[in-house]
Amino acid sequence: MGIDEILGRIERETGVADLAALLTERLEPADLHSLLLEVYRRRADHRSPAAVLSDFESNRFVRPATTDPGDLLRWDQVAFASLPEEFEPIELSPVCPLGTNSVIATVSQNKSLATIRNVEVVSDATNVLALECALRRRALLRQKPKAPTPVHLAASHRLLRTQAYEDPHLLPHFRLFMLCSAGRDVGGGRFQIEALSEHVRFYLHAARSFAGPSPSLRVSVTDLASDSSYGSFGSRVIAALEGQFPDVDFRFDPSRQTGRGYYSEICFHIHAILPSGRSLELADGGAVDWTQKLLSNAKERLVISGISGERLCSLVRD
Repeated sequence: MGIDEILGRIERETGVADLAALLTERLEPADLHSLLLEVYRRRADHRSPAAVLSDFESNRFVRPATTDPGDLLRWDQVAFASLPEEFEPIELSPVCPLGTNSVIATVSQNKSLATIRNVEVVSDATNVLALECALRRRALLRQKPKAPTPVHLAASHRLLRTQAYEDPHLLPHFRLFMLCSAGRDVGGGRFQIEALSEHVRFYLHAARSFAGPSPSLRVSVTDLASDSSYGSFGSRVIAALEGQFPDVDFRFDPSRQTGRGYYSEICFHIHAILPSGRSLELADGGAVDWTQKLLSNAKERLVISGISGERLCSLVRD
């Protein structure tokens, strides 16, 4: 049953027409907050311990992760120790402002778990890192309108996403180690290329330090830039990296469809190639326009990326 059908049924049963519009547009946020707090207080008052236990057993959002926390801790230690010195690690809140995912990255709001307090559980921490980067870049620009000083942040965070997956490797909540680099356009795509190269370099070093020389790794670069008069972004990234990692398979992936419309100019994947020949995606990232929108400044540039701690741990365990 679609959302429109569900809303129609609720309106018929309650006798209140346009109920969703009424709650959204007619009530002040503070009043809606108070109303929902009372609704959920009453619902909680009627719950039994057995019902809570039943939910804990069956609700996919609340079940514990299957990855050994010691493995995840060791990965985080390796990753933070491998960070380039210009990156500042930060610890994020479990929640972020309502709309962080849908407004900044234009991803469906239904993929995030919203709360009644005008916040949502973090479903993609790169969006939150982008907000922090925007605040720091704005402070720099207030001091100097054309400040080129970049901001590089890193975080390890457990994310929760509400969409149902058929692929058993895609979990409702999982841990990612993420990087975010914000700066100013310096011409020729140089900021994007240098930042993205640094992200890939970090992931390859950290993955090798944690998992060792096996399995094989493949970096796939997709060039989305329309202006290639100064050489494609992808070729410049690969040229900057392949000599440092002779055992890594670097290639172009012009056929990639995921991320188009999300990333701009350039994006990448890192896959582990398993002995069976199956590839397992470990990392994903690229250039986005989020700080341009957040700061209303066309000269701002941003590169984001993330790598799956759970998947790296599964490689080591297997």
